[in-house]
Amino acid sequence: MTHPAHTPASLPATRSKTTFPAAGASGRARRARVEPMAVRPLRDGRYAVETEGGTYVVDLDANTCTCPDHQLRGARCKHRRRVALEVTAELVPPPGKRTAVCAVCGGRTFVPTAFDGPALCRRHDHRPGTLVRDRETGDRLIVVAATGERADRVETATGRLVADYPTNADYGAHEPVFRAVYLDSLGRDGDVNRYAFPASRLRRVEGRANGDAGPPRTDGTAPPTTV
Repeated sequence: MTHPAHTPASLPATRSKTTFPAAGASGRARRARVEPMAVRPLRDGRYAVETEGGTYVVDLDANTCTCPDHQLRGARCKHRRRVALEVTAELVPPPGKRTAVCAVCGGRTFVPTAFDGPALCRRHDHRPGTLVRDRETGDRLIVVAATGERADRVETATGRLVADYPTNADYGAHEPVFRAVYLDSLGRDGDVNRYAFPASRLRRVEGRANGDAGPPRTDGTAPPTTV
């Protein structure tokens, strides 16, 4: 179920040039879609855009590009438009974030640049208020907190590590821990106990308390075609 062998090194360092469907666009907007380009995030939050005619650097926050079209004309060039397309399509991280590997499934996700904890993709990240089901018991719970710490470092109220429980043997000791309360305990009098679970032991329930389907693509983007 878990993939502890996955590391950031498993992500490709570079990308091939790709194109987007024209989507009825014209002018620079069309060229941003149909011309083969490769967008690569840089460490300083900018993006290198490789084209057939050269490589340029785009700064989305400053609305700049090093290409002649922007430098001489002040235009919103095809390179800036292309970076915006790829950020919206979640092909590259937005400014202030970097690409990381989900600690549960090894899939790609984006985290803040300075983040140094175990990363999680949308599928395995549980926000407070999310309705989930315990894979071991089938019980429903409400997530109340994300610890940001690994299961082999978080102790329960009894002083035992989350990873050491036999019921958690099938879940990665490296997985981030979430605290949750049982749904049927919320209507009872007295204190409600919080329990700790490795991320992948909790399965999000459809019709959850708060959605996490991710931002919809409203600009008509579609998966690009590799060139």
